[in-house]
Amino acid sequence: MGPGPVNADPRVLRAMSAQLVGQYDPSMTAYMNETMALYRGVFKTTNEQTLLIDGTSRAGIEAALVSLISPGDRVLVPIFGRFGHLLREIAERAGAEVHAREIEWGTVFTPAQIEQAIRETKPALLAIVHGDTSTTVAQPLDELGDICARHGVLFYTDVTASLAGNTFQADAWGLDAVTAGLQKCLGGPSGSAPATFSPRAVEVINARKSIEAGIREAGDAVNAHPIRSNYFDLSMVFDYWGPKRLNHHTEATTMLYGARECARLLVDEGMDTAVERHRLHGAAMLAGVQGLGLNVFGDLEHRMNNVVAVHIPDGVTDDAVRGELLNDFGIEIGTSFGPLRGLVWRIGTMGYNARKDTVLTTLAALEQVLRRAGASVTGGGGVGAAYEVYQDAAGA
Repeated sequence: MGPGPVNADPRVLRAMSAQLVGQYDPSMTAYMNETMALYRGVFKTTNEQTLLIDGTSRAGIEAALVSLISPGDRVLVPIFGRFGHLLREIAERAGAEVHAREIEWGTVFTPAQIEQAIRETKPALLAIVHGDTSTTVAQPLDELGDICARHGVLFYTDVTASLAGNTFQADAWGLDAVTAGLQKCLGGPSGSAPATFSPRAVEVINARKSIEAGIREAGDAVNAHPIRSNYFDLSMVFDYWGPKRLNHHTEATTMLYGARECARLLVDEGMDTAVERHRLHGAAMLAGVQGLGLNVFGDLEHRMNNVVAVHIPDGVTDDAVRGELLNDFGIEIGTSFGPLRGLVWRIGTMGYNARKDTVLTTLAALEQVLRRAGASVTGGGGVGAAYEVYQDAAGA
């Protein structure tokens, strides 16, 4: 019940137990096509180039940034938590001239602040995190696409922590590039990074296409300034997933099975229904920790549905409480990073774990462990407050 990874859906694990097939077996290429179509539904996009990057969510981030950024490009990175710093570092390693804007952890930027930064820095690319689990807040994106379009700026976001648990619409919000991971609200294991790219982003990426010598054929592109990574060269990855079936790498078949099942379950559930499920159970968890008397960190108006951060009570040892929860109840919660390390606990309700029983069990266990640690908590307050949320929802 931490900020991720969380328990994978058993149906995803079963899908991943299927036998391997060759990368050009007709069933394999059919699975790839099905997966692309399913993730168009998850991202809410019509982008042709909607596919998987083999690797963890960070692999998706790196593939997007190294393929979109030419050395010397200006990139604007608004930072409101740990993973904004990650975007800045990856962009710098890709050779960008990075302009960062930072605000206090637990808050988000206004559209006006971001537009002003765009006017000042004139970037080729805006790179921003949607939901940052280090702070548990989500940056509103719905107005940023129009701002980027007015200023001729490509718009990238990392939705690893937010996708399927919070409202997200790639096309309606004007995104050019989006990357995610399976291990949070999608209900799968880490190791595959779903991604989608607009036609404008694809044009930028393909302008740098250079097919490696060992698989190059007559007429194939050779670029004097290619994308700086071979493995994360999306111009070749697009051809691998497309009709050309370029022999770029060997697809991680088992992860493809898992990613496909994650998307299938969400599309069958309905994306809006999945978001509402996360909202309900996240609201119950929020009410529950407040009912215990714990103080919540961050801007609640922009809190992510799927994770909440609470201040660690005075006099309580972080490791001891989390250790007892894990050893005695089999429940894991997380701490945080940087300026929040050792100051807050992060409790997730995401993916397969966004359920009533997990919320109530976690709150009951947390109450007992905190009481043993000497913290002052309201007896029955956590479970009682969560029940009220569920009763209100049932009567709505």
